[in-house]
Amino acid sequence: MTRFYDDMLEPSGLKATQLTMLGAISISGPARMSDLADMLALDKTTLTRNLKLMEAGGLIAIAQGADRRARIVSLTQAGADALERALPLWREAQRRAVEHLGEERWRRLVAILADLEGLVSGA
Repeated sequence: MTRFYDDMLEPSGLKATQLTMLGAISISGPARMSDLADMLALDKTTLTRNLKLMEAGGLIAIAQGADRRARIVSLTQAGADALERALPLWREAQRRAVEHLGEERWRRLVAILADLEGLVSGA
């Protein structure tokens, strides 16, 4: 599934994981890395590695928070532009996935994934 979304998003220059992270940062506004890790259900090591790549690409900025241990992540203009380019492609990917699976199977898949998310967050 990830490969399908990555292929669909290729013209935007983003991977599906990057789109998810940029979307979360866009919605939340500047956020601490630990809050993003919780929001995205990612371990901090994985999140940090991905954010460093996105920072190097100019999509996000990482600054020191008021507490020197905290790092604050914010979206750059380049990140906002990339997100804007990617969203129509993501919507088309969603449309194709639903069309391929059918509405009922798509809803079941989403429900199963939500159940699995509960498993992960309860672990």
